[in-house]
Amino acid sequence: MAALGALTLHSASAQAVRTETIASGLQNPWAVAFLPEGRFLVTERPGRLRVVDANGTLSPPLQNLPAVAAGGQGGLLDVVTDQDFARNRTLYFCFSEPAASGGGNSTALASATLSGDLRALGNVRILFSQKPKVNSSAHFGCRIVEGRKAGQPDGTLYLTLGDRFSRKDDAQKLDNHHGKIIRIHKDGSIPPDNPFVGTAGALPEIWSLGHRNPQGATLAPDGTLWAHEHGPQGGDEINLPQKGRNYGWPVITYGENYGGGKIGDGLSSKSGLEQPLHYWVPSIAPSGMAFVTSTRYGKDWVGNLMVGSLKFGYLNRIELAQPFQGKVVRENKLLDDLGERIRDVRQGPDGWLYLLTDNPQGRLLRVVPR
Repeated sequence: MAALGALTLHSASAQAVRTETIASGLQNPWAVAFLPEGRFLVTERPGRLRVVDANGTLSPPLQNLPAVAAGGQGGLLDVVTDQDFARNRTLYFCFSEPAASGGGNSTALASATLSGDLRALGNVRILFSQKPKVNSSAHFGCRIVEGRKAGQPDGTLYLTLGDRFSRKDDAQKLDNHHGKIIRIHKDGSIPPDNPFVGTAGALPEIWSLGHRNPQGATLAPDGTLWAHEHGPQGGDEINLPQKGRNYGWPVITYGENYGGGKIGDGLSSKSGLEQPLHYWVPSIAPSGMAFVTSTRYGKDWVGNLMVGSLKFGYLNRIELAQPFQGKVVRENKLLDDLGERIRDVRQGPDGWLYLLTDNPQGRLLRVVPR
């Protein structure tokens, strides 16, 4: 599908929204998930997981997290609750995992159960560790999406993985996990229908390749996986990562090296490599991603894609040619007076949108009509 490039960001006056602060004093929060009774789970990048009560009260850090390599862009990152959480109390989280010896780190995915008193994790199990580990504090990726087919959970998890910055060429190779999206079962086993199962020299977890640093991912109601990733200087992308497809990094990109200059041969397209659904030049540094399925903001918002901007500190309401699908036809800049980096965007079970701001005194916000 041909890329559109950046569109003019329109004023949000016709869809005016504001935020309500639910909780503050969170240190660089990275992800929010939803618990029963109006509670939230929030990760803090330095390595803490907290429960936020409906009234905004923060719990002490939950006990029994594994060791986290916090530093730079690394730390405790995404968290999601299992779609059957009310019965099994299972959650999944990803983080930068230190090497057992010899230095280095990589992105890891774990499962755990939340105790009934909301104080600790139990049954913590590492489901996946990105290989190889490298000495880097950048480009961990680390968004988790639970797979669905025919409207029902299919027992799989997708995890986005960055190229670790210094290893960008690895994104084109199948013998490592850098710059990939992987797909596994919830017990860590490999789905037999993954695209590279049985391919000599290829890691069987790989779903798609050629990614740079994907920090947003979500499912459309029809089960299609959507993801966005950071470009270098320009060239942030929205992709629909499909089974076995190659999304081009670093062979093709709409960005350039930091400070200027072409990357590789300076190509933006090449046969056999997928074009993005949409890209931004200049970069907005996207993070967080969610579809609006509720009518809380009116029927015109249903099917829109919501993306946060770290660089410019606004919420991007993206209108598509059809609800939940098609090319980008319009972008709307919301909350650009917020003055804070938006790290995560989720739609809650109540139909409202929730944001996290990435600051040493970060906040959990609810988006409501003005």
